[in-house]
Amino acid sequence: MTLLLTPDQSLTTLGAALRTTLDGSFARARAQGRAALPADNLLRDPTQTMPEARQWVLDRLRELVEHGPAADGVPHSAGELGSPQGQVVAFELLSHGDLSVTIKSGVQFGLFAGAVGNLGTEWHRDTYLERIRSLDILGCFAMTELGHGSDVQSLETTITFDPETDEFVVHTPVPAATKAYIGNAGLHGSMAVVFGQLVVSHQRHGVHAILVPIRDEAGRDLPGVTTADQGHKGGLVGVDNGTISFDQLRVPRRMLLDRYGGVDADGRYTSSIESPNRRFFTMVGTLVRGRVCISAGAGIAARRGISIATRYALKRRQFPAPGRSNGVLLLDYLTHQRRLLPLVARSYALGFAQNNLNELMVKVQGGAAHTDADQRELETWAAGLKSITTSFANSALQTCREACGGAGFMSENQLTALRSDVDIFATFEGDNTVLLQLVTKSLLGDYRQVWGELDRAGVVQATARAVGDSVMEWSGASVLLERLTSAARRQPDQLAMVDRSWQALMFTERERHSVESLARRMRAAAKSDGDHFEASNRLGDHVLFVARAYLERRVFDAFLTGVDGCADREARQVLERLLSLYALSSLDADRAWFVEHNRMSTARSKAIGEQLSSLCRELRPHALPLVEGLGIPEAWLGARLLES
Repeated sequence: MTLLLTPDQSLTTLGAALRTTLDGSFARARAQGRAALPADNLLRDPTQTMPEARQWVLDRLRELVEHGPAADGVPHSAGELGSPQGQVVAFELLSHGDLSVTIKSGVQFGLFAGAVGNLGTEWHRDTYLERIRSLDILGCFAMTELGHGSDVQSLETTITFDPETDEFVVHTPVPAATKAYIGNAGLHGSMAVVFGQLVVSHQRHGVHAILVPIRDEAGRDLPGVTTADQGHKGGLVGVDNGTISFDQLRVPRRMLLDRYGGVDADGRYTSSIESPNRRFFTMVGTLVRGRVCISAGAGIAARRGISIATRYALKRRQFPAPGRSNGVLLLDYLTHQRRLLPLVARSYALGFAQNNLNELMVKVQGGAAHTDADQRELETWAAGLKSITTSFANSALQTCREACGGAGFMSENQLTALRSDVDIFATFEGDNTVLLQLVTKSLLGDYRQVWGELDRAGVVQATARAVGDSVMEWSGASVLLERLTSAARRQPDQLAMVDRSWQALMFTERERHSVESLARRMRAAAKSDGDHFEASNRLGDHVLFVARAYLERRVFDAFLTGVDGCADREARQVLERLLSLYALSSLDADRAWFVEHNRMSTARSKAIGEQLSSLCRELRPHALPLVEGLGIPEAWLGARLLES
């Protein structure tokens, strides 16, 4: 099963089979990417100053554009469709190296080019995309404002049409409307896609986007534009984030990215989408690829840290013991296995889930037949997986740093840089907590149609109408999962904890009960008198629990499907145990809930810990093939502690 297209020819047979299985339907594309990536200049010197880091990142991006896959997924002209598979695989590939390069590439090709390609017309694509691909134009994605991050619909920047000059006037009316934390705005960007409230004939038409030049060829701010460098950050120091504000800046009418709404030659606003709310979510929905990429990149960053820590634990000895006079390998300690191997299991689980998300994105955005329900599922799944994968990356990298002791704190071993760079992944492309709330709202009804035009009080009432006492349908559940769950319902207490049908039942019961109970609580809140906002606000913890329960079940389902598709006998046996390790780790985290809701006996709850230890001991001999399967070539890890 080994694909020959790999820079890492020293894989064990099992490791190669695991890697191919985890790569799934993207195995060939990922293997080709690994083989083609210019890897000699993969990691930045961590001692560089901020100006040195920024220049190195820009030079590296130019190198990748010339010789590598950085611009994959960006069409050359209006006549092409950008490849969603190409873009997400390219983002994953770049995440094997310096993450500042990954993010700068994402700003340029994912956000900036993506906005031009998806929100613009044929003229915009023909005029700008090739120059964006070649880095002739370095661009910014200017959405976030000092006063508005997640609440995009309330942006205060204005884009006002002037019929006398046939221009738009872009303006920052208050300091809170200043665009902030914008990649490429601090130094390198010469143009920006600016999001703001479109005003035509004194009437607001909601948030739209417009292309705005911000600097001249010498790098000076253009008249009407003020940029500022936001300086040193807690990570991603090679990315030049900055602020942008506008003072009655005039831009030609054709610069509005008007695929979904614009101003015609007679000065009238026109749109093929009548509802302003539906128009907004259609526009934002086209940009979902950014969340898919961030989820994928965070997953790769976590795999890098897990690979370093696990390989180190297979080399480092600590304390002599009977029969082990030279010391015991770190990974032979059960306590160390319990630290690292569940991370390996969850990394595989999220990898299979990422494959599922990528496939859905390719279906929806790659030209295949799809429905509105597919689009809504993509938006929900992307929001949720981005949230839990980036949270996992942050916690996993901290654990890996600690697992390597003092060596893990040395910059030369990469873990501190990875930890710092991934930190921001939890809040850009959507704050993780807000994204989890979005997931739950989506589960309780059609987000755009039921929720979009409602305030918080209306949300409570609409939920009650949309859901009531009904049992929610599973979103994205496989036939295999449903079959396993049905079998387990007949005799759940007689099944072993490693029995797949019992695990499936626990995952689905946690999701089903939490959704139904939230719906009942929301119906009760709608019937009560008083402050409806506070009634909804009290349900915040429950809302987040529902999202996590749904996402854990979907990840379990994706892992289940991935194992079912594994043709290699030995790899499948290992993956079966790894799936149980993931499943029981997830259930262990919510043991109190399962006991309180009579889904699990106290004795079984207590026994999960010993079962986890048993699985770790069984997987210990396969630790090296397991990290090989994560797909990070050892030579790319760049950690000095692995050299001795």
